[in-house]
Amino acid sequence: MESPRKLRANLEAQAAAMREDYLCHGDARKLLRGRCAAVDSLLVTLWHDLELPEELTLVAVGGYGRGELFPASDIDVLILLPDVPDPGLKSALERLVHHFWDVGLEVGHSVRTIDECLEEAESDITVQTSLLEARLLCGSELLYCRFLGRMELNFNPLAFFQAKVLEQQERYQRFNDTPYSLEPNCKESPGGLRDIQVIFWVTHAAGYGNSRSDLVRHGLLTADEARDFETCETFLNHVRIRLHFAAGRREDRLLFDYQKALAEQFSYADQEGRRASEQLMQKYFRTARAVTLLNTILLQNVGAALSPTPGQKPEIIDGDFQNIDGLLDMRDPGLFEKNPAAIFQAFRTMQEHADLTGMTAPTLRALWRARHLITEEFRQSREARSLFLDILKAPRGIVHELRRMHQLDLLGAYLPAFSKVTGQMQHDLFHAYTVDQHTLQVIRNLRRFTMSEFTHEFPLCSQLSTDFERYWLLYIAAFFHDIAKGRGGDHSQLGMQDARAFCVMHKLSDEDTELVVWLVANHLRLSHTAQKEDISDPRVISRFAVHMADERRLTALYLLTVADIRGTSPKVWNQWKGKLLSDLFECTLEYLKKGELAGHHGIVAEHQAEALRLLKFHALSGTVHEQLWKHLDTTYFLRHSPEEIAWHVRALHYRAHNDQPVVKARIAHQEIGLQVMVYTRDQPDLFARIVGFFSRTGYSIVDAKVHTTQHGYALDSFILFDMSERESDRDMISYIEYELTERLLRQELPEAPSPGRISRQVKYFPIKPRVEISPDEKGTHYVLSLVAADRPGLLFQIASLLSRHHVNLETAKIATLGERAEDVFLISGGDLADSARRIRLEQELLEILTV
Repeated sequence: MESPRKLRANLEAQAAAMREDYLCHGDARKLLRGRCAAVDSLLVTLWHDLELPEELTLVAVGGYGRGELFPASDIDVLILLPDVPDPGLKSALERLVHHFWDVGLEVGHSVRTIDECLEEAESDITVQTSLLEARLLCGSELLYCRFLGRMELNFNPLAFFQAKVLEQQERYQRFNDTPYSLEPNCKESPGGLRDIQVIFWVTHAAGYGNSRSDLVRHGLLTADEARDFETCETFLNHVRIRLHFAAGRREDRLLFDYQKALAEQFSYADQEGRRASEQLMQKYFRTARAVTLLNTILLQNVGAALSPTPGQKPEIIDGDFQNIDGLLDMRDPGLFEKNPAAIFQAFRTMQEHADLTGMTAPTLRALWRARHLITEEFRQSREARSLFLDILKAPRGIVHELRRMHQLDLLGAYLPAFSKVTGQMQHDLFHAYTVDQHTLQVIRNLRRFTMSEFTHEFPLCSQLSTDFERYWLLYIAAFFHDIAKGRGGDHSQLGMQDARAFCVMHKLSDEDTELVVWLVANHLRLSHTAQKEDISDPRVISRFAVHMADERRLTALYLLTVADIRGTSPKVWNQWKGKLLSDLFECTLEYLKKGELAGHHGIVAEHQAEALRLLKFHALSGTVHEQLWKHLDTTYFLRHSPEEIAWHVRALHYRAHNDQPVVKARIAHQEIGLQVMVYTRDQPDLFARIVGFFSRTGYSIVDAKVHTTQHGYALDSFILFDMSERESDRDMISYIEYELTERLLRQELPEAPSPGRISRQVKYFPIKPRVEISPDEKGTHYVLSLVAADRPGLLFQIASLLSRHHVNLETAKIATLGERAEDVFLISGGDLADSARRIRLEQELLEILTV
């Protein structure tokens, strides 16, 4: 008997040789089979060396039983016993398991009799599935055959199928029902290897075999489909193998940590506008989509075979389609070959008949096979173009059918530019979806604005959508707004060209064409203006209104912008962004209707009059505002709303000359976070001190208005978002008011917040920071714009650096898009007028922004 150390060394040498051979020749099947054979040999050797009783059986189960072992996969074995073991046998089996571990095998073992196997299989679908792939390693063949016979006798194919479908649905839910995760699990995510295994489990259980050739022989797959299936499985096998090698352990998630290295191993290289990792992930997502489609079709076929519908007569819909038990079915198997336009008609029929819940497996397969029929001649067909527009104009089922068309690869076939962005990841730190999924999500959001059951989500959008003529034009704009991503250059301008070509091909009127093209070209303008410019400035509104030109364009852009931002990532949208967008929309709408906005003096007078009206509700005297207002200038009244002005008066009317700091906090308007007012004698590092306090308290500043009164007091106002997921902001009001007041009284040096951890996405997909300092229109201030990867304490570092340069901060617009910070500050003072020192400040800012 060889020593465990020698056996372990031999196993490691074999593993190293197989790895080297794989990296040289790239034969995934050879590696998986080779590792399995090596482990087989070692387990059999250990079994015989311990001279275990002949009536026992060692059985490989699970993936190992299937004859495949990935580099870091578990090795699952069943030690099958004829009877309950006595103490002597238990001791021998314990020695066997210890030997497994001594030689370096991570073995998952179970020791059971046949009755125990059947009992566990009946109550646990996972156990039943594992035993379904049982393979004899050594020991009693008679006991193994008895085991197989009892399993087959007790096996219920229909119950097994139903349990596996339910298990798959639950697994999909764990991964948000999408394969398009930023870091998908190549084994468990929808479209991963588990989906392929489910196919073989259920076909094996139904008696159709457990190989692609078996499925072809039984008519479940064509030879071409089997080849596509093999291509998908081989690619996923390569991904999982290389993940295990890269991690040095079992790791099935395509984490950011590994995507770049794996892309290089798959021979991808960075291109203009597209990282190598994005190209790899596009290949992965397209593969996963194909696997989910195959899984859907084959499970539907197997389910129909195991549980056939009672002889119910099909309900004829028209000459081409019929309804079979709530599923759309083509009446002629050669329908799409004979009449390609029926491809789109199938989806229109789904929209027109609410009682249809899906399509039969033959129809799905026929549509998938028909994608090659969508040629340039098809695209130029008047009937096809009309049907596609009809799908967008339909009163119901728009999103469902577009997603079904996309899953079947028909959308990409009809819109080649859309095919190019299918599965394309966007490592820009705020998009959580691929371009194609984001696009469909935007269309879904636009559609929800029109549905009464979702009116409560965005009442203004719902109201605007109701009165918007030819609303379907927004769906077209949504299709093209990001379609040029990854080409290099300005995707808005490039997408505009594609949009115009589509509109011309589909014979849209000049008016409708110009609207769609304009929306694609300008789809970022409204969000940029709302989040980066001072929309309390009438000149900003006037300039923006000129770009809008009319109310229809403004409304269309507002609806598209809200849908776009909401479809970017769950982390990007928040109520504060919603308020900024709606404020800009309403101010611009007023301008377009009146032809102008009140000038500065008119706005100041309006704000003051409304603030005084609000103060009357608090039983305060008519002169209560005078002590504070006499120290405030026009800029203050322009930047603050009447409600904020009245709040400040209520808090400060008897403390306008108080040497004690005043800190007041409240729940912000529309419950969008906390609003905090700070009033104190101006002091060095004040903004940095306040920022550091908020950050340490777990709050992020999304908006700051910094004002210095004419008698030397700071009157600053902040909108804060809780980043620590507290149950209630209200509980923090007293704490903030007391603690921040104490710190301002002590005038201690600013305390840096905890640096925290940089997200892995920022670490592996950094963005190049940008800094620009330029004079404003008046020439009295400077605008500091920066873009960088967000991280804890970033704003504190910026504030501290500005303080060291003696730069005064007037306003701050803090826009956080996922992991990306895009901030704009209005600044003055210091040495900003000196171009050389201004450049030095920009360089120092770049240094602290670089991760």
